[in-house]
Amino acid sequence: QVQLVESGGGLVQPGGSLRLACAASGSIFSINAMAWYRQAPGKQRELVAQIAGGGSTNYADAVKGRFTISRDNAKDTLYLQMNSLKPDYPAVYYCTGNFRPYTSAPSAYWGPGTQVTVSS
Repeated sequence: QVQLVESGGGLVQPGGSLRLACAASGSIFSINAMAWYRQAPGKQRELVAQIAGGGSTNYADAVKGRFTISRDNAKDTLYLQMNSLKPDYPAVYYCTGNFRPYTSAPSAYWGPGTQVTVSS
């Protein structure tokens, strides 16, 4: 089994920055692509950024130039640096990844999410 736990969310003023982290733990053999999604109240979950196992990245148009996704493979941790946050982005941010555990079939896992509120 694999567990993901996000951290770093909170309340920030417009124009401010936050750095989210997602720590993976458990019986992990390897991790392929990982990603951050977000979901605002009443809306569908949407992709924010993704990073391949080799490090290539992809971003939603709305966050390009302001958000940076990265990973520390030695620590099995995913990051999202968010700068110039806008007040219309209050949402729960979720971490996900494609994992190959030692003792079960490859699968995607999700964290419980961390709330990000941008407000003055």
